[in-house]
Amino acid sequence: MPLSRSLSMTSLSGLLPAWEEDELPVEDLLLFEVAWEVTNKVGGIYTVIQSKAKITVDEWGENYYMMGPYYEHNFKTQVEGCEPPNAAVRKAMDSLTHNGCQVHFGRWLIEGSPYVILFDIGSAAWNLDRWKGDLWESCHIGLPYHDREANDSLILGSLIAWFFKELTDHLGDKPNIIGHFHEWQAGPGLILSRSRKIPMATVFTTHATLLGRYLCAGNVDFYNNLDKFDIDKEAGERQIYHRYCLERAAVHCAHVFTTVSQITAVEANHMLHRKPDVVTPNGLNVKKFSAMHEFQNMHSTNKVRIQEFVRGHFYGHLDFSLDKTLFFFIAGRYEFSNKGADIFLESLSRLNYLLRVHKNDMTVVVFFIMPAKTNNFNVESLKGQAVRKQLWDTAQTVKEKFGKKLYDALLKGQIPDMNAILDRDDFTIMKRAIYATQRHGLPPVTTHNMLDDSTDPILSSVRRIGLFNSRNDRVKVIFHPEFLSSTSPLLPMDYEDFVRGCNLGVFPSYYEPWGYTPGECTVMGIPSVTTNLSGFGCFMEEHVSDPAAYGIYIVDRRFRSPEESCNQLTQFMFSFCQQSRRQRIIQRNRTERLSDLLDWRYLGRVIELTQTFLCSQTEGFRYPRPSSVPPSPSASVHSTPHHSDVEDDDDDEPYDEDDEAERDRLNIKTPFVLGGVPEGKKKQPGESGL
Repeated sequence: MPLSRSLSMTSLSGLLPAWEEDELPVEDLLLFEVAWEVTNKVGGIYTVIQSKAKITVDEWGENYYMMGPYYEHNFKTQVEGCEPPNAAVRKAMDSLTHNGCQVHFGRWLIEGSPYVILFDIGSAAWNLDRWKGDLWESCHIGLPYHDREANDSLILGSLIAWFFKELTDHLGDKPNIIGHFHEWQAGPGLILSRSRKIPMATVFTTHATLLGRYLCAGNVDFYNNLDKFDIDKEAGERQIYHRYCLERAAVHCAHVFTTVSQITAVEANHMLHRKPDVVTPNGLNVKKFSAMHEFQNMHSTNKVRIQEFVRGHFYGHLDFSLDKTLFFFIAGRYEFSNKGADIFLESLSRLNYLLRVHKNDMTVVVFFIMPAKTNNFNVESLKGQAVRKQLWDTAQTVKEKFGKKLYDALLKGQIPDMNAILDRDDFTIMKRAIYATQRHGLPPVTTHNMLDDSTDPILSSVRRIGLFNSRNDRVKVIFHPEFLSSTSPLLPMDYEDFVRGCNLGVFPSYYEPWGYTPGECTVMGIPSVTTNLSGFGCFMEEHVSDPAAYGIYIVDRRFRSPEESCNQLTQFMFSFCQQSRRQRIIQRNRTERLSDLLDWRYLGRVIELTQTFLCSQTEGFRYPRPSSVPPSPSASVHSTPHHSDVEDDDDDEPYDEDDEAERDRLNIKTPFVLGGVPEGKKKQPGESGL
């Protein structure tokens, strides 16, 4: 049964063509996806639109276009310019160009190579005052002159609405345009298109409400007081009232309103006063991360690279065994409270205490990968890597001399005198190398020189809890305030390789509408910690009956106090530290088997559901039955544990493939049960009837 429409939703009659087939007639439609982050990486929306481009292009072909702002550097490095294949699109672009507004077209050089239409905001800025007047006349929203981002979004929206007007004029009587707008920055384009009665169907997706992000950053008890906030007052006090108005107007102007998770749907209902029509979870291009049965060996290989960095960083204090060291990490935007870095640090302090009290020989090295203001690498961090490299060179030199003398002795049929095989010079070289590893201070907590060292939230918390990387600490902290890069002279690893080398990702977010970081861990077979306030955590709770057994630890931050949540997170991490290698291998296999739940091949069908729901509101449309999806990842992913070369069996943990398959069948729910396969439609491999 189709979802009921919002009271603000006007009729779609005449905007889209009627059809009588069970599939959406994409050959008769043009789909335009509008986002500020098309070819312009700012945050998570970039990952959303980039990762699902391939499946969208596969479905829509040359009838799919992305739209966003033009930045010269991004265009030169990410886009291959070409001419539009559609004559109406080309004429609409020419109309804008002849009126002094620059529009660029090409293929975005990502998987799927979708067409992109990019609008040069600078070339049209001379129209800003006039367009502000148009916005005020149409919906009585005024924008302050000093808000550059809001003004730029209005320019982009005005250009997009202008483009759609020209396009529909050239198309004539064919009502075949769908516009999908992401976030408030794309909102003005939707608002102006609707106010000018342009014949097109519209979808608006909010990935996080604007006010919700601001409120959570202010450490308020957000989710328990959703119905108590004076929305207008809160937005006004934060000087974002005009942005909030744009977002709310776009939500109520859209024919269909969607969010990315159930938790965000609840938030949007209170913050924006409209219940989402459809929830469209974010997926990943799992094929990109797929390593089949090699993911265990990839974990081992990349773990060795992280160990090399740790050897240099802790030189002179490397009194713990790297074979009994676990690597935890947190990564993302530097939002100290929203991302849960506050509760994570407090839990690390308690974990350190538990490991010391229980005399556990396991050491935990924790990485904070969050970009902050710095002026360069600090000298001590660079020196550590230089010392490590020199020690390695010294060891290689002595090894070559030792090997040659041993080889010569064996050729003569003699057992060499081990006391004579190394001469005095060799011992001198080795002693000098050992003395070079001595350091007078503790290993640094941060790898860079921080500009706001005294007020930085992470460093302030580290000082408060006293985790200074001393010899007695079983938990070591490394703050890397810069995104990872394979060209870095300090930690030369890409983010994907780094994640594969870690043992656990920890993301105890308080405000996380979806959460790509734990999702990326999952598809790479790395266990992770999330919360029931993140879209990812709620999704896993809904579809996996025992998430912890599959390496998804969900902290309750909604119904428990901060103290209780902190203790729960501490217990999760302590229990993880007590696992044997064999148990961690089995858990990584189970985690990787959840990949299919997050694949756009399946979650993309919910986008298709949204499009068909949009069309079902039009007179003459018959609501089609979407395809079913594979019932369990176990049907397509082998479940036998594959060992890394380093991680040997150190216990007799039982493992039976049939038992694992039965566990999957009982614990993992199908991603989306939307109905049976339409009559006459051929089932895809792996699909089953319902």
